Amino acid sequence: MNNTWDRNTGTWNTGDWNTGDWNTGYFNIDNPKVRIFWKETDVKRENLIFPSFLYFNTTEWIDKSNMTKEEKEANESYKTTGGYLKSYKYKEAFQNSYNSLLEEERRKQTEQLKALPNFNADMFKEISWIDIDAEIKEYTMEQLQEKLWETFKIIK
Repeated sequence: MNNTWDRNTGTWNTGDWNTGDWNTGYFNIDNPKVRIFWKETDVKRENLIFPSFLYFNTTEWIDKSNMTKEEKEANESYKTTGGYLKSYKYKEAFQNSYNSLLEEERRKQTEQLKALPNFNADMFKEISWIDIDAEIKEYTMEQLQEKLWETFKIIK
């Protein structure tokens, strides 16, 4: 199940003739320890907890009610399908997933990510374009209202 290549009875294997889980290669029967950020660990896959923002889609259904004029012009089939399937580049989808988190959840998931063995912020940024060490700004309600008012004045 969820194997790449052939003749595997375990799950999430890449290669052939594996009966264990999470193996790469051939004729493996165990559940191996994993490499994270290009280094070996003493951890097995089933003992890892990954932040949910790491699981994202590179496509998204956009309903016609949420389409821009430009999207409607570029995707005429929305008239019969009721919308269109928007595709994102890998790193853009990665960033969208991270950016969609509310501040408190982002802090929690950032800490989960940093707790992974061998965590390396530079390597993570290379893979995702996300600067995980960038400062998350906190605002008081008054500061937030002021920023919103400034934005409103610019738009007006």
